[in-house]
Amino acid sequence: MGVRPARTTAPTAAERARSVLAAAWSCAITTDHCHEELVSAHSVADDGTVRLCVPADSGLASASICAPRGEPTALLEFSDPAPVPVRDRIRSRLWLSGRFTRDGDHLVFHPACAVLHVPSGHIGIDIDDFARAAPDPLATAESRLLTHLADSHADAVEWLTRLLHPQQLAEVVRVQPLALDRHGLTLRLERLRDHEDVRLPFQRPADDLAQVTERMHVLLASARATRRPTLRSVAPKD
Repeated sequence: MGVRPARTTAPTAAERARSVLAAAWSCAITTDHCHEELVSAHSVADDGTVRLCVPADSGLASASICAPRGEPTALLEFSDPAPVPVRDRIRSRLWLSGRFTRDGDHLVFHPACAVLHVPSGHIGIDIDDFARAAPDPLATAESRLLTHLADSHADAVEWLTRLLHPQQLAEVVRVQPLALDRHGLTLRLERLRDHEDVRLPFQRPADDLAQVTERMHVLLASARATRRPTLRSVAPKD
């Protein structure tokens, strides 16, 4: 009898990186000759190459002309902020190093190295894994889903704290939804002096918005059936 593979409860580093890239609306670009920040100026191909529309008078456009063979090297940085106000709001940063080539009026960036910066450290990502990985199917919808959950369903977030051990809620003063992907929901537990992130995995991955709604209902049903206190019962009193 074969060994059953472990159930996946979180995206891989390459998938996380591709999700950051898919959801980002701005990027910072550094070359040997300039540093620029562009907003709503990039798109991403299936293999992870980045296509940029840059102003003709920008330093980046000039660098592409002056570089040897017209292919400047560059570092691109994409930030991954939490859509809900929390401490240390930047959840991760993606750094891509590589080179640009020209394609008409656009610059195409070809990554050669990818590093994901997270609170626990730096994760180097194999560039072939990065190219093959797909962004999470919820990546571009995550921001509005978490904002809606925090603004309109704070009671549901409190119910979900029943899935945590009461010791995890000790001295916690606020809980916010921090991240959402096809494998689960992450909550930020904020205390007066520190915070902790806890993950609530789905029973099965969600491939679209309808499925993530169903998975959330399963989590809530499990929380309501759990004989544990909610955050309100154990939070410190003013």
